[in-house]
Amino acid sequence: MAKKVYLGLTGDIIHPGIINIINEGAKYGDVVVGLLTDKAIVNHKRLPYLSYEQRKDVVENIKNVSEVIPQNDWSYVPNLQKLKPEFMIHGDDWKTNYLSGIREEVLEVMKEWGGQVIEIPYTQGINSTALVENANIIGTTPDVRRATLRRLIAAKPIVRIMEAHSGLTGLIIENTQIQKEDGLHQFDGMWSSSLTDSTDKGKPDIEAVDLTTRMQSLTDILECTTKPIIYDGDTGGIPEHFVFTVRTLERNGVSAVIIEDKKGLKKNSLFGTEAKQVLATEEEFCEKISAGKKAQVTKDFMIIARIEEIIAGYSVDEAVKKAFAAVKAGADGIMIHSKDKSGMDIKEFCEKFRAEYKSIPIVLVPTTYNQFTEAELASWGANVVIYANHMLRAAYPAMVKCAETILQAERSLEVNDICMPIKQILELIPGTK
Repeated sequence: MAKKVYLGLTGDIIHPGIINIINEGAKYGDVVVGLLTDKAIVNHKRLPYLSYEQRKDVVENIKNVSEVIPQNDWSYVPNLQKLKPEFMIHGDDWKTNYLSGIREEVLEVMKEWGGQVIEIPYTQGINSTALVENANIIGTTPDVRRATLRRLIAAKPIVRIMEAHSGLTGLIIENTQIQKEDGLHQFDGMWSSSLTDSTDKGKPDIEAVDLTTRMQSLTDILECTTKPIIYDGDTGGIPEHFVFTVRTLERNGVSAVIIEDKKGLKKNSLFGTEAKQVLATEEEFCEKISAGKKAQVTKDFMIIARIEEIIAGYSVDEAVKKAFAAVKAGADGIMIHSKDKSGMDIKEFCEKFRAEYKSIPIVLVPTTYNQFTEAELASWGANVVIYANHMLRAAYPAMVKCAETILQAERSLEVNDICMPIKQILELIPGTK
């Protein structure tokens, strides 16, 4: 019986270095590839461009690969303990890079059954990280981008979305990341908000701003980023208009649209008493959702129902009832909204909704109840958190301070410390460096 050689791979980009290590492994026995799942990857690296099934199909057809199995953890150890292969093969670059800790774990666990770790010299001239960065410069396709949100929801405990209202804010969201003890923290996608888009244009947040007008800002973001976008569809208009919106957004690669169960002239939830706002009946709201679902072409696009009952002064139970109806009409997810700073009505809603629907995504916008961490919101049953207007709110006071300081000093020297070098900003733009 042939000996087993274990090799862990992401498999998103296949380059000569990977082919070399597979061929070297085949000299020792049957190469079993542990293909990392989206869930294993996403807290440590960016989500792969290709889905697990697509990557599996590619790797299975590489010469000298005997078998492909899922690796559900970032660490190789669980699969190694299960398979107990005679050999584990890896490039020797892991001695000094971010995998050095995992290397030590592998060396220890392989000793348990007398297994051997084979370290292959790193293939010079091939840099996987650089290849991924170049792919980001090239961009993505509407089909790949559109499908990413569903993959993220399936792979992550909570999906982190930040508001973008311009190409520049999109680039900031695309590139900002920090390394923490539990892995890489970054924004998973962008929220195209009607409020911040209209405010950035110096216009009131009313639904009279049509899709054609908003598409310019959306296109600016789409052209220079690759992460998924959720679109704020307000009420969605009449069903016939919503059908057009769904088809336009889906065609352009947007992942989801969120529509609220209001009707009539839009009133922003941040102002006045919402009890006076007219809500759509279950029948009216569900008709619109159903029309949108019938209009979409792909299975990847999502229509998410925003439930406004709590904002409008109704009970949590009434909000849950409307949410149930929306799901039965075809909604792919539910956004629940509240101005209560305690957040307890939101928690109650999540618990009651989860008692009926275990896997339908719940979207939260914790602007008023922002004392809760993402992990706490996830424990309630939330899948997506949207930071709905923070890029705009952070930019405004900074720009006012800059303008007032220049007026006061009658020169710009005093604002040097609060202004980034223009070169640093330009380096965000793909193709500039």
